[in-house]
Amino acid sequence: MIEKTVAELSPGEEGTIVSLGGGPGAQARLRALGLAEGRHVRNVSRIAWGGPIILLVNRAQVAVGRGMARKIVVRVKIHRAEKNG
Repeated sequence: MIEKTVAELSPGEEGTIVSLGGGPGAQARLRALGLAEGRHVRNVSRIAWGGPIILLVNRAQVAVGRGMARKIVVRVKIHRAEKNG
């Protein structure tokens, strides 16, 4: 398993949140959206030209700006093709 930020996830890629960065206000905002340590998230899509990243968490879609997405660290499984490549 490797760790990366939500901003680095490809569409369809998923992982488990391991930490939330930023100050107390940013962390409170992310938790209010349902994004907390231990939660499973999947990148549904990315809006082109620096727009928000759409995540699926708790069967709900959540739009997160790229700045906030860089503060969310997830643990993802390495697929065999990635290990050998």
